Amino acid sequence: MLTDSPAFSGFSVDDLEKARRFYEETLGLRVSDVPEMGGLLRLHLGSGADVLVYAKSGHTPATFTVLNFPVPDVEKAVDELVARGVAFEHYDDPPTDEGGIMRAGGPLIAWFTDPAGNVLSVLQQD
Repeated sequence: MLTDSPAFSGFSVDDLEKARRFYEETLGLRVSDVPEMGGLLRLHLGSGADVLVYAKSGHTPATFTVLNFPVPDVEKAVDELVARGVAFEHYDDPPTDEGGIMRAGGPLIAWFTDPAGNVLSVLQQD
């Protein structure tokens, strides 16, 4: 029934303008308004997919990764994002190094949050 549906994902934030600045200026994504849906933002991803971002009163950040960005070199991506003011998360399980990169099994991955506290990641994909 839904096999050919052009499905999309979305998540909430507490401040749409802060989210726009972060996704557009800090991460460098293409962002557009969705006026027909009451002021939502659409993130245009390099894969061709779009993600909706909407303001929600009483927003609670997701406790899981809501958006993953595959990159060819995680260390380089982390360095570039840190230079743009992004702070990376540090975890004990799975363990991350001093730069916030998890190197214990699986692809190299590093997590960070948007201004609303939603968890995002960069992960190495060859």
